[in-house]
Amino acid sequence: MPVTIYHNPRCNTSRKTLALLREKGVEPQIVEYLKTPYTAAQLKQLLGQLGMPASKLLRKKEAAAAAIDPSKLSEDQLIEAMVRNPIIVERPIVVSGHKAALGRPPEAVLSVL
Repeated sequence: MPVTIYHNPRCNTSRKTLALLREKGVEPQIVEYLKTPYTAAQLKQLLGQLGMPASKLLRKKEAAAAAIDPSKLSEDQLIEAMVRNPIIVERPIVVSGHKAALGRPPEAVLSVL
């Protein structure tokens, strides 16, 4: 089954997660989401697979730096803010089939393999 990692090569945790996948013999499709930003539909699908609201996938410091206050936004508005500012989306996200996991800690992604 193909595995995809939404990856930021500048992020230590994202690099560790990618290395862990490779250690397990998995060569994932790598999507550098800062170069190829998410669409609203992709984020909604990922959130459904992760079983979490957008606010739980938000990087708080980056959101504050971008003047985004999640408490003042609806779910759809927050997803749109994530589409416009992909740096505020937590990383890495690994998808395998219909399952997804946030790689925090990196070992958490093993549950979807």
